[in-house]
Amino acid sequence: MTTWACSLWETAPETIREIVNQFLDSSIPEIFAVFFAIVYLVLAVREDIRCWYAALASTSIFLIIFWDVTLYMESGLQIYYLLMAVYGWYQWRGGDKAGTQALSISRWSIRTHLVSIGTVIVISGISGYLLSINTNASLPFLDSFTTWASVLTTYMVTKKIYENWAYWLVIDAVSIYLYLDRALYFTALLFVIYIIIIGFGWRSWSKKLATQSTHA
Repeated sequence: MTTWACSLWETAPETIREIVNQFLDSSIPEIFAVFFAIVYLVLAVREDIRCWYAALASTSIFLIIFWDVTLYMESGLQIYYLLMAVYGWYQWRGGDKAGTQALSISRWSIRTHLVSIGTVIVISGISGYLLSINTNASLPFLDSFTTWASVLTTYMVTKKIYENWAYWLVIDAVSIYLYLDRALYFTALLFVIYIIIIGFGWRSWSKKLATQSTHA
């Protein structure tokens, strides 16, 4: 590195230097986890059943990564994701079987949404409190919220509930802060990309839902 470059680097804010170093030193597993996670969401937008194979690969890696940085709820969530990847594949494969109809996009009632959101908030408060007094968990309440909200929303994806995109938008925005706090910069970047892809997913599923309604 040249003298002027070294000088510029030394005068850069500490946060910027930390981020650059994290990118340079990021583990290969985290990079692969991010890659498979992006593949999963892109395929989910297209309602491609192969998204569940990518989900299996990504969550297997993230399970270990989150445990290492003491995000215990996020780590435990990956076990649920593994089970949901299998369940989601089973639900979506109907269209590949002779004599069966592919799972269609559907919507939940306002009452169902209110009950679901209320349940997530209550459970998040309880688990966040328990983590704060019994473990060294980082940001226990936010960790709990993103975990339980993701449990609900992943189930919505397996059932092709249209509103899952709105739920993911909130979850991913909170998750970005969570991962930046734990210096998981590649993972935080993943969730920024997620938010962009969510916009495309929301639009794509809106068109398909409208088409379904027209042919109903």
